[in-house]
Amino acid sequence: MPQFMLSVWHDDDYVVDFTSDEGRRRVRQVSALNREMEAAGAWVFGVGLEPASSASAFRADGAGVSMTDGPYAETKEQMGGFWVIEVPDRETAEEWARQATVAGECPVEVRPVQGA
Repeated sequence: MPQFMLSVWHDDDYVVDFTSDEGRRRVRQVSALNREMEAAGAWVFGVGLEPASSASAFRADGAGVSMTDGPYAETKEQMGGFWVIEVPDRETAEEWARQATVAGECPVEVRPVQGA
């Protein structure tokens, strides 16, 4: 069965305050969606990411490998987390993405996993 990544996108400077009413509400919504995915047999795994400012980017060239602090892509939106799901087809993955964008209150991209 094919696998898809549902990636969650945030503004570059996002911070989720898990102690605020809004943060707790969003956690409840996403947790409920996770349980639905698990019950449907679609769940492979999912994870939230720390802000892109905590990233390190590595690049190989003929002289070796260089490292820079911060995200690889210089853009105002960054990936903030993702799910990997296993479902019969893209349409089913897109339905989960619709639910994910509502639960997380942010954009979600669907992308097939190579070779899965």
